[in-house]
Amino acid sequence: MRDEIEIVQEDAVTSAKNAIIAICIIVGVITLIAGIAVAVYKYLTPDYLDDFDEFDDDFDDDFFDDDLDIAEDVVTE
Repeated sequence: MRDEIEIVQEDAVTSAKNAIIAICIIVGVITLIAGIAVAVYKYLTPDYLDDFDEFDDDFDDDFFDDDLDIAEDVVTE
C-alpha cells in the first residue's frame, strides 16, 4: 500500500512538472511571435520623423537669410 502512494505522488509531481514546462513553452512561443511582429512592423513602417526634421531645417534657414538681408541693408545705408 505504501509503494502505491509513492507511485501516485511521483506521477502527480511528474505531471505538474510537465504542465509547468508546457506553460513556459507556450509563453515563450507567444513572446517570440510578438517580438518578430514588432520587429517586422518597425522595419516596414516609414520614418516620418526624418521628413519633418528636413522641413524644420529649411524653414529655419529662411529666417536666417532674411535676417542677413536686413543686416546688409542697414550696413549699406
